[in-house]
Amino acid sequence: MAVQLNHTIVVAHDKRASARFLADLLGLEVSPPYGPFLPVEIPNGVTLDFMDSSEAISPQHYAFLVSEDEFDEILGRVQKAGLTYWADPFHSRPGEINHNDGGRGAYFNDPDGHRLEIITRPYGSGG
Repeated sequence: MAVQLNHTIVVAHDKRASARFLADLLGLEVSPPYGPFLPVEIPNGVTLDFMDSSEAISPQHYAFLVSEDEFDEILGRVQKAGLTYWADPFHSRPGEINHNDGGRGAYFNDPDGHRLEIITRPYGSGG
């Protein structure tokens, strides 16, 4: 078997709210709890397992490769929710998207400050 990412833990102050936030924006479902985790399964089989913590959270970066149509749908949900989005990871270009590698991309934050990214072309794929 080839090495594959199976799951990763996403620390949150409210795992239910954070899992629901991600699932709603990406058009996914929140799975039933698994021990202390609340999983959101991504269509490629990787799960983001949300876990509550009362500690300070170090923001992480999660990038999602999506189709052109999915990009439009997700960005529409981001805009409808009144969330700020950026064209770059440094948050210096608010309200813009990027066109890296001939695709489109945008960044936005979840309730705990994790940096979420949607892209339609993998980095380095040309364009």
